[in-house]
Amino acid sequence: VSASNRRTGQRIRSTEKEYVGFATLPNQVHRKSVKKGFDFTLMVAGESGLGKSTLVNSLFLTDLHKDRKLLNAEERISQTVEITKHTVDIEEKGVKLKLTIVDTPGFGDAVNNTECWRPVTDYINLQFEQYFRDESGLNRKNIQDNRVHCCLYFIPPFGHGLRPVDIEFMKALQDKVNVVPLIAKADCLTPTEIKKLKERLREEIDKYGIKIYQFPDCDSDEDEEFKQQDKELKESTPFAVIGSNTVVEARGQRVRGRLYPWGIVEVENPSHCDFVKLRTMLIRTHMHDLKDITSDGHYENYRAQCIQTMTSKMNADKRVESPIPILPLSTPDVETEKLIKMKDEELRRMQQMLQKMQQQMHEQDL
Repeated sequence: VSASNRRTGQRIRSTEKEYVGFATLPNQVHRKSVKKGFDFTLMVAGESGLGKSTLVNSLFLTDLHKDRKLLNAEERISQTVEITKHTVDIEEKGVKLKLTIVDTPGFGDAVNNTECWRPVTDYINLQFEQYFRDESGLNRKNIQDNRVHCCLYFIPPFGHGLRPVDIEFMKALQDKVNVVPLIAKADCLTPTEIKKLKERLREEIDKYGIKIYQFPDCDSDEDEEFKQQDKELKESTPFAVIGSNTVVEARGQRVRGRLYPWGIVEVENPSHCDFVKLRTMLIRTHMHDLKDITSDGHYENYRAQCIQTMTSKMNADKRVESPIPILPLSTPDVETEKLIKMKDEELRRMQQMLQKMQQQMHEQDL
């Protein structure tokens, strides 16, 4: 028995020696990330009345526009595009998310919509610039990431495809943010009409060379369920969505939906709309990828342009100040040169004195 115990003890000690411990690194990263929390900035753009605020409230189960004032038709005509930002802290099962919703009221509402996307692109560039300054500063540990990670662009359901303003807007933003086009108020269309509109939109997006958010390819080691889910998400774009903050009763259950004389449209019913697929993509499966593309793609392009511009200006005019200090080769001034000459003269005198002393000692020896 004692020999068996000794062999068991030796095996345990051998296993402990082979186990270093770095396999726990994912757990350490997970604990640190959960403790720090996450942040995500979502922009919504589209004409008024397409259900942008309702959809956001439905996605995150919150009310971001409690004190919103709705404008009448006359006020909308003269209204310019403004940028409004709402931040809310959400916690689910101990995981904290700082959600920032950037709204663009007034977009596409005016009679003349020439360059109505300019305030939107300026806002995105401003967030890139602020992050670049913070990143180049001293307090890098507490950088606040306000970069826009995703833009949900709402396309009206009553058209026959993309309008000129839709094309220009998405092309203006395609290199700055992840653009996800949506068909708004999908309950206005029949399933057949939704299918045809999706096909038309996909064709026009390819035709005009619009770069929207592309789902990453699944890794070979992913399970079949995830691969099937990813395939369904890709085939469903652009998502046809419905939003509702109203709870109604359907089949003996209380669900969020819209009550019509002919029946109930359930927001979270996959056979009624793509709301669940959008939520899955945006929150459960691709939120981190959206942030990675923003950081490693769109922001890096902006950062490279900034550095290239600064370098060009510095080469053209040496007096241009740069946020990144460059130490020039120092040239001695007049006082420094005078001091160097004095030291050289003093060294020369000392050498002459040493030579004389050596000569005198040599003569004495003779």
